[in-house]
Amino acid sequence: MPYINLKITEGASREQKAALVKDFTHSLVKHLGKKPEHIHIVIDEVAEENWGYSGMLTDDYRKQAKR
Repeated sequence: MPYINLKITEGASREQKAALVKDFTHSLVKHLGKKPEHIHIVIDEVAEENWGYSGMLTDDYRKQAKR
């Protein structure tokens, strides 16, 4: 039973998340021969203020990058 836990920052649309699930499922079927009905994918959306990147919180990093 393959299990994928994908962590992303908040903001992806339902359509984007559905596409990710479809792509990951297709990849596991194609490369590992897994059955789609055995594949579990969990998408955890993390607020940017709870994600660190390059020594700072992601929301601060993105604010700084816009300047």
